[in-house]
Amino acid sequence: MSLEIKVPPVGESITEVTLSAWKKQDGDQVEMDEVIAELESDKATFELTAEKAGTLKISAAEGDTLAIGAVVATIEEGGATAATADKAPAAPVAVKDEPAKAESPAAPANAPAPAPEQGGSSSLEIKVPPVGESITEVTLSRWIKKDGEAVEMDEAIAELESDKATFELTAEKAGTLKTIAAEGDTLAIGAVVCTIEGGSAAAPAKPADAPAGNVADAINESPQASPSKGTTYASGTPSPAAAKILAEKGVDPAGVSGTGVDGRITKGDALSAQAQSQKPKVESQKPATAPASPAAPAGSRTDRREKMSSLRKTVAKRLVAVKNETAMLTTFNEVDMSPIMELRGKYKDKFKEKHGVGLGFMSFFTKAVTEALKEWPAVGARIEGEEVVYSNFADISIAVSAPKGLVVPVIRNAESMTLAEIEKAIVVLAGKARENKLTIDEMTGGTFTITNGGVFGSMMSTPIINSPQSAILGMHNIVERPVAVNGQVVIRPMMYLALSYDHRIIDGRESVSFLVRVKQLLEDPARLLLGV
Repeated sequence: MSLEIKVPPVGESITEVTLSAWKKQDGDQVEMDEVIAELESDKATFELTAEKAGTLKISAAEGDTLAIGAVVATIEEGGATAATADKAPAAPVAVKDEPAKAESPAAPANAPAPAPEQGGSSSLEIKVPPVGESITEVTLSRWIKKDGEAVEMDEAIAELESDKATFELTAEKAGTLKTIAAEGDTLAIGAVVCTIEGGSAAAPAKPADAPAGNVADAINESPQASPSKGTTYASGTPSPAAAKILAEKGVDPAGVSGTGVDGRITKGDALSAQAQSQKPKVESQKPATAPASPAAPAGSRTDRREKMSSLRKTVAKRLVAVKNETAMLTTFNEVDMSPIMELRGKYKDKFKEKHGVGLGFMSFFTKAVTEALKEWPAVGARIEGEEVVYSNFADISIAVSAPKGLVVPVIRNAESMTLAEIEKAIVVLAGKARENKLTIDEMTGGTFTITNGGVFGSMMSTPIINSPQSAILGMHNIVERPVAVNGQVVIRPMMYLALSYDHRIIDGRESVSFLVRVKQLLEDPARLLLGV
């Protein structure tokens, strides 16, 4: 008996992925839920796991581009031959639940996949999948489908949240959903979240040779498969960012019309709905603001409690640990931004026309930091046990404010990149951060961090080190101030810079010299291009 392992649906707009690496080799024995391969889309990298124990038979090679639903490999149990696998129905769930029918040579190749489950006697457990080597538990943040609803195979049924990312849990077969875990529960990897009972009577039979993962088309062809959602299961379903906004403001998604793909509720829809929903609330409170007694307080005095997200709890623990475990100190300086502002004003239009991205301040600061790190490598070092590790490269972490909290994606080998390449990398990483699509690899391994509190109006701050790094540079807002230049008082656009560092491995001479070097490079940006 064999089971086909197919490319799972990984997003509404993703139609194909690349098989980047095999974790197991052809003929290896694998355990259920063991990672066997790594797949890569244009938005994220994720792992493919074995759906049962057995012998792995590889069908696709590393580097292959595969459509959603394409067969990647088969898992054979008890030395089953490839000929046996060829006779099995195309639906992998049917093979798992009905082994006797999978081995029947009389089964036609184009038999409907849901047919073995119409009796309603089979049940499939849906478990928390592995989502990363360092992640042992997740939080069930939201049920997309409700208990007792009919679901289609590969349809999103719930949202799970780890301390680093948010992802969707999909149905592994069609049937009736029976929820086990509740919203807000913390679940270990491999824990049972729900079960799918039998087959959905309202869902039409789907041929085995139909393209896998095309759930929206199947629902469009049969409106009764989703009577409350309209044309597709995505209709009226909020994105993770939109769901958070609606939940915070107490707005029911059922009353919000989506403008996204297939009617999905976007972040913009959620913000608009929030504004509209607050209007009647304000009007209803107006009579209460004019009580008979002047001593009565005006306005609402209610509290609202929210459970901390896994990401927020992790950030809190790490920040407290850094304060307690490092000898953190901050040194300050200021930089005259007029040379960079004049350079941007002169070339920004030509720069965007040639490279397709705007010329911002962050690329200048990133480049200045990489040059200063070459002269003062201790600032980019880290402590591991009783050793100090120095890196001959500069992986610069850029702090970004995302909907679910602060994230710090990394620009790899920034020391060898041009200003245009740095700007492009920042645009890509910041976009992924705002859409909660950053992978774990994109947020780990930096050697130095830059944070820009100036975009929110901060004049001066003492940023906290991003462990296990040893230093972080804080940018602030640009304010015109009177300064003395060649004995004359002039008005210049000035910015305060703050360098927080771990005094255990970085001395005052190194920290101050590093910050002065960054100041010199920014006030004379030609040095960045000439490397002097």
